Amino acid sequence: MLKIILADNQAIFRAGAAKVLAVEDDFRIVAQCETPEKTRTAVESFRGAVLLVSTSIAPDLGATVAQAQAVGTRVIAIGEPGDTPAGYLAVGATGFVQRNVSGKALVECVRKVSRGEVWSQDTQAPGESPESDIIGARVRDRLTAKELRMIALIVQGFKNREIADQLGTTEQVVKNYLRTVYDKIGVSDRLELALFTIHHRILAEAASAMATGAGAASNAGPRDTALASAIND
Repeated sequence: MLKIILADNQAIFRAGAAKVLAVEDDFRIVAQCETPEKTRTAVESFRGAVLLVSTSIAPDLGATVAQAQAVGTRVIAIGEPGDTPAGYLAVGATGFVQRNVSGKALVECVRKVSRGEVWSQDTQAPGESPESDIIGARVRDRLTAKELRMIALIVQGFKNREIADQLGTTEQVVKNYLRTVYDKIGVSDRLELALFTIHHRILAEAASAMATGAGAASNAGPRDTALASAIND
């Protein structure tokens, strides 16, 4: 059984990765960590695992890799937008993915890294660019400014009542807006919405720009909410 530790401060990403990896019969998610302290504890407790970790949790990735290697654990780095694999692999990570990695590619990465191979996601395939994302662009153009701000907050892990506070409205209004957003995008819940957004960079950038420009998240950074709270309201 392959043990996997997920360490990231974005509850939505952890939930999506866990949902994909848990389908594999020989994979076992042994820990989900949203802080550096919990990550260090998990690495010590579950030796010989694969650690999927972001630099938001491990800003000194080299030290995290050294701790992991000391107990037989291999490290896959989660890159931020615009990152390339070289810097991560140079400090000892043997895998690299970005948040928009497909489920199939994530499974492949975990399997290869667990066997001692190096695997990194193509960050810019030939001819690929945000502008070429026709689906993402069409969805973006269907959404209002307020809907984009809501999407940005959902990706950060905000609950409906917290979104209402940020936007100066009521929780019921937020729920009504979200139903409309689900219909426009063709998703059924907030987890699917967040994963769709992460996988369509042009939409993610539009939502982030709208939230930043409107100051929707000026008083709070990405939330370290509990997984259940982040995906259920």
